[in-house]
Amino acid sequence: MISPRDRAHERTRIHRRIRRKIDGTPERPRLCVFRSLKHIYAQVIDDRRGTTVVSASTADAGLRSSAGSGGNIAAAKLVGKAIAERARAKGIETVVFDRGGYLYHGRVKALADAARENGLRF
Repeated sequence: MISPRDRAHERTRIHRRIRRKIDGTPERPRLCVFRSLKHIYAQVIDDRRGTTVVSASTADAGLRSSAGSGGNIAAAKLVGKAIAERARAKGIETVVFDRGGYLYHGRVKALADAARENGLRF
């Protein structure tokens, strides 16, 4: 049985490997996903300037009430929709997707699909 500590270490190792390959630019920033047991977070990051352009999460006051539980696929879809709308409001159409070392499955996939459906291209 793999301990939670080993699992977290493995995820960060995979995330570092992914981050060596992708980089967010001002023209095409990075859409970064982090998930915990209770919430899911998404940020659009310009790595050249080191700034977060927009963010959305189930911990936000606006999404917390409509999401109910933040740790499910329905909540991830709401966050994907919100991040896409906020990014498009800032003039961002295309992003690089950073799955954060998580499998592209479940909540991460739901967030990405919802962002695509609402206008982000990646």
